[in-house]
Amino acid sequence: MAKRSKAQTELTINQIMDEALKQILTIGFEAMSYTTLSEATGISRTGISHHFPRKIDFLTRLDVRIGRLFLAALDFSSVEALEKSWMRALQQAEHRAVLRLFFSLCGYNNPEITLFRAVAMARENAQIELGDKGEQMINDLLGRSAVMLLSDPGISYAA
Repeated sequence: MAKRSKAQTELTINQIMDEALKQILTIGFEAMSYTTLSEATGISRTGISHHFPRKIDFLTRLDVRIGRLFLAALDFSSVEALEKSWMRALQQAEHRAVLRLFFSLCGYNNPEITLFRAVAMARENAQIELGDKGEQMINDLLGRSAVMLLSDPGISYAA
């Protein structure tokens, strides 16, 4: 068997990561598996596990990408705008999935997932742009989001 080029390997890794992100945001991290990824990409489970030996490796590699996706939905121009944009984001399934992932990782005992970037990036931006009131709003929104997601995942969120 001929050795694959570095470019081919990178394409394969990117294909796997793109599908992993899609599945994390649609079916959730827990439901995503080497089998679901293999079926969606046509890459063998062995091929996937060669590049991502542990399931947690997907989160490690996608952490910043997920964070940027979440952050793009938020408006840091004022505390009120932040609150409204957060609540609007919660109306979108992919943003709810990001927060569900964050909450599921809160009790995860793995040193590689000590800080989930989506929420950390939001908190950092709020602190930089809005000061302590912005950071406090993120904390408040996290609490409200947890209650909403736990009580009724299909709820319509209004600011």
